[in-house]
Amino acid sequence: MASSSIRSINPNAEIMSKEAALFMNINAAKGLQGVMKSNLGPKGTIKMLVGGAGDLKLTKDGNVLLKEMQIQNPTAVMIARTAVAQDDITGDGTSSTVLIIGELLKQAERYLNEGLHPRVLVEGFEAAKKASIKFLEGYKIPCPGVEAPDRELLTCVAKTALRSKLREELADKLTTIVVDAVLCISKVDEPIDLHMVEVMHMRHKLDSDTRLVSGLVLDHGSRHPDMKKHVDDAYILTCNISLEYEKSEVNSSFMYSDADQRERMVAAEREYTDDVVRQVIALKKKVCDGNSKGFVVITQKGIDPISLDMLAKEGIVGLRRAKKRNMERLVLSCGGVCINSPEELSPEVLGHAGEVYEHVLGEEKYTFVEKVANPTSCTILLKGPNDHTLSQLKDAVRDGLRAVKNTLQDRAVVLGAGAFEAALNVHLLEEVKKTVEGRAKRGVEAFAEAMLIIPKTLAENSGYDAQDICIALTDEVAKGNRVGLDVTTGEAFDPATAGIYDNFIVKMQILHSAPVIATQLLLVDEVMRAGVNMRKAEDPKDRRRRAAGRFTFLVSFLPAGWRRVDEVNVGVCVGAERAVRGARCAAHGVRQKSATRAGAARGTSSGVR
Repeated sequence: MASSSIRSINPNAEIMSKEAALFMNINAAKGLQGVMKSNLGPKGTIKMLVGGAGDLKLTKDGNVLLKEMQIQNPTAVMIARTAVAQDDITGDGTSSTVLIIGELLKQAERYLNEGLHPRVLVEGFEAAKKASIKFLEGYKIPCPGVEAPDRELLTCVAKTALRSKLREELADKLTTIVVDAVLCISKVDEPIDLHMVEVMHMRHKLDSDTRLVSGLVLDHGSRHPDMKKHVDDAYILTCNISLEYEKSEVNSSFMYSDADQRERMVAAEREYTDDVVRQVIALKKKVCDGNSKGFVVITQKGIDPISLDMLAKEGIVGLRRAKKRNMERLVLSCGGVCINSPEELSPEVLGHAGEVYEHVLGEEKYTFVEKVANPTSCTILLKGPNDHTLSQLKDAVRDGLRAVKNTLQDRAVVLGAGAFEAALNVHLLEEVKKTVEGRAKRGVEAFAEAMLIIPKTLAENSGYDAQDICIALTDEVAKGNRVGLDVTTGEAFDPATAGIYDNFIVKMQILHSAPVIATQLLLVDEVMRAGVNMRKAEDPKDRRRRAAGRFTFLVSFLPAGWRRVDEVNVGVCVGAERAVRGARCAAHGVRQKSATRAGAARGTSSGVR
């Protein structure tokens, strides 16, 4: 009925019937699941993304893959956006979300082929979802928050997150770094702001040389050759004061009648700037006379060459045009107050750092502010020999920081290694299924089987038999044990003994979002092509391309800049259409403009050039 109504409004409308629409959604979810499946876990493989300009990116981070890949199928795009939103909220769980959505639809397909209505499955999914969330609340393991953080537990959580993205040795080194960084910026009764952790990368040495700087690293140095390159036990003046000629904020002009007046005006303007510099020098003499302490000025605005020369003669290190975010971090790291006018200059506004030095790498300069007393901001200095390594490190550090932050805020963790999913499967089949009446039990069964996709995938990526692993896990869970998969031996074990924990908020968000998307896709009974193309006359070539596209529902998982996979299929279909038209013309005695065989050859080759 709906199809005929749409066609009466617009004869050019494209409509996909109920069964075709449903199985297109299922196939798209299964296709995206197949791409992401091999990346899960510490034994997962790496994807290489190649751009149109030849740039490369090596990663196994699900969030990076979904953002960088060019996905054509609209259903797959919807699932990818859901998974990316999962990462934006919790910082992890992207690949797990895609896998569970795909497996929910895959399990539903079995019952749909037997004639079960999608609405019945959806009712079972809803009942299983509510029971799963309630089960997760009882399955979680409480832990202390910011007031008395459990460093050992935080290290285990960070190690679990990082080992799934980096090799084991490097992940273990970064684990200590990210835990120290989050503990450095965390404050009681205040939200944890990860922006106070500066992630600076330096293309230098090896990735194992990455370290945590208890202070700040600025991506610029001094602009005067005579300034000191290394200062110990230094006072830090952070300010937003201009030490150069200032342009007026409104349109203005200065009128003078002769050259003497112009010279006096320039001298007066220079005198104002020099007076500010002299006030800074006077403050330095006041706090540094009689001792060997240094003095560093870091301003958000500029310092002209004359002012730099005046500061250098007094042994003051001047850094100009610091970024606003670095000025905020400097105050948190070194103490003191960021001032906005020369009248506020006093010893009370000064911060302190045990060491300030400049590091030159090629044409780039870096300034290190280290050995601060009570830092509440810090810098993770990433080092690597090439851009691929630095990109991997940046993505992994981001996930590690979020994992530690989530643990402190949730005050709870969940056993990893597929232990929660195996326990949930047994709970749904043995307890929840009995409380659901009618055919909705099939939805609970499908939901329970879909949860096992996590331990199955971990087993497959580690080279073990997925069915044997699932049977072993469910048998142990049925005995009352909390067990997961040991990827090194392929046997069931207690993840707590190896320190494998997942974030509570990640599991909770997956249980909230994945069933919702799966149920919405199951209830789609018609797909209509909407938009501007329905309201304008179509070009015959576009109509032939779309007609060819109806026969093949492909999901193109390609990096940006690559040609679409289904161009080959379009070319073949167009060539076949020309061949059929030529045969019909020959049957009616009509001469076709181009030879049928040549048309088919051109169509076939058009997609593979």
